[in-house]
Amino acid sequence: MNQLLHTPEGMRDIYNGACEKKLYLEDKLHGILRAYGCRPIQTPSIEFFDIFGKEIGTTKSRDLYKFFDREGNTLVLRPDITPSIARSAAKYYMEEELPVRLCYKGNTFINSGSLQGRLKECTQLGAELIGVHTMDADAEILSMIVECFLAAGLKDFQISVGHVDILQGMMDAAGFDEDEEEYVRDLIMNNNFFGVEEFTDSRQMEPQLKKLFSVIGKLYPSAEDFQEIKQAAQAYEKVYAAISHLEQLQSLLLLYGIEKYVSFELGMISSYQYYSGVIFRGYTYGSGEPIVKGGRYDRLLHYFGKKAPAIGFVIVTDQLMSALSSQNIEVPLNYHTQLVVYDDAHREDAIIYAKKQRTAGCSVGLLLREGAKTHADYEAYAARNQITRLLFMDGE
Repeated sequence: MNQLLHTPEGMRDIYNGACEKKLYLEDKLHGILRAYGCRPIQTPSIEFFDIFGKEIGTTKSRDLYKFFDREGNTLVLRPDITPSIARSAAKYYMEEELPVRLCYKGNTFINSGSLQGRLKECTQLGAELIGVHTMDADAEILSMIVECFLAAGLKDFQISVGHVDILQGMMDAAGFDEDEEEYVRDLIMNNNFFGVEEFTDSRQMEPQLKKLFSVIGKLYPSAEDFQEIKQAAQAYEKVYAAISHLEQLQSLLLLYGIEKYVSFELGMISSYQYYSGVIFRGYTYGSGEPIVKGGRYDRLLHYFGKKAPAIGFVIVTDQLMSALSSQNIEVPLNYHTQLVVYDDAHREDAIIYAKKQRTAGCSVGLLLREGAKTHADYEAYAARNQITRLLFMDGE
């Protein structure tokens, strides 16, 4: 393979119309986040290894791109932007006691196995609401997501919402040790719900607790649909509180008018261990991966020295673009580009014209005509490059 012409596995070039559509969509979604009061922030693509260390509960070490700087420090290409935002918030907003709303976009890097067929570099666009531990903040974040998807042109999508304390509370009540918890989590991450059922059937536990484990892998369209499960959870305080939280959250979703886009997945888990409350993922047709993911991480900022709750999300732009393409939803680009083809005798006229047009806000390219090229050649070139106006200044 000629490495001079190819990208590394899992990386890709984005160019021409695809690149323009992606940038347009990112700008549009970023505008929605700004409309919710979020202020933009940029963090570096390269961070110290400890930002994503095991105790943080983010990406596994084997999936990181790791290297060293001249001083011997271990660095990584960020696999996840949220810990970077938490670090920044602790550094720049340490004394702020009221909410901090931040939004961003940037690339993340996961050194996943080659057989998984996933992109190793993805663009994420997201928002974080720091300093608020309320159900209102949870609902506001979900509303942002829905508005972003609607603005992108999606009509059929669903956001599944869960709570980390449901599964954790069930495993605590069942007396699982650390290895057993990890085993159950791996089964769920691999969608092996029969394996979970087989494992729980092999354990001695109260009938009500065993009934709670039956929620794993199930979706509930509304809070009314899991009332029986809530009753079964009454004896397990942690589980009951988490289920009640989701029930109350639905009432706020009704105020925002987004309840039809939200369902509840009581057995949901995340590969990120820093989540501490509500978690969620969003899906639509044409994407095998979630197009949005996020949740509450009330303890993450503590690692960086700031005691503050937080909740946030990331939209995986590449997955969103794939879904839009699969659903034949066009990103409405408006091309207004001119090309001026000139000869030596009209060089000054062409340059003066282009300068005036650019000052007026128009996009104008200049091209000195080659003797062998015909007007038809340039017309074909303009068509290939979405040039809407072609002007010849060559005396013909």
